[in-house]
Amino acid sequence: MTRILLADDDIELCAMLGEYLEQEGFTVDAVHDGDAAVTRAMEQAYDVMVLDVMMPKKNGFDVLRDLRPRSTLPVLILTARGDDVDSVVGLELGADDYLAKPSNPRVLVARIRAILRRTSNHDTNKDNQTPLKMDDLELRPGTRQVLRNGQAVNMTSTEYCLLERLLTEAGQLVSKSQLSQQALGRELGRWDRSVDVHISNLRKKLGPLPDGSERIKTVRGHGYQYVRT
Repeated sequence: MTRILLADDDIELCAMLGEYLEQEGFTVDAVHDGDAAVTRAMEQAYDVMVLDVMMPKKNGFDVLRDLRPRSTLPVLILTARGDDVDSVVGLELGADDYLAKPSNPRVLVARIRAILRRTSNHDTNKDNQTPLKMDDLELRPGTRQVLRNGQAVNMTSTEYCLLERLLTEAGQLVSKSQLSQQALGRELGRWDRSVDVHISNLRKKLGPLPDGSERIKTVRGHGYQYVRT
């Protein structure tokens, strides 16, 4: 059964969301401070963490800073409604997606299921997929591993999905809406910068092409293109 770690200091909200998620078929554990969130995430096996930004001991950003060097657990952060800065910072630190609070529980479930579909699709098809190689990169779908010059590059689930799509379509323009559907499992909102932030993270992690030129090109107003050399 799918296990969700819910990290939020609002005990009443956790109880309400936990009950709703369990009705949807998930097993839910709740913690109420950042230290407990990191400890539980590292000690037990979860499929997704739902992480509030504002928590005692460690806020959600500090949890991500501690977690990401050691874990690729998918993380959905909960931000204050209308606070674009929180959502961008969370994505830059390695969150897979975000949702503003207060949110409709059905929307939360839809976002969680979208994250799960990305990971389960790769797990189901891994035996049928061969490594994807381009320039100095190698993607191994069976393990969702990315290598650059033979060295592992730590990727979140969302970053991996974006890179896989860009490499598959190398030399071709891939629109932001297509990337959002592929990597986030949802339509891209008008002011949603999620794809842009994830692409920025990919650029930082991968660096330029071997010849020093740009690896992922922005086609302003349209989308992105992995440069084929």
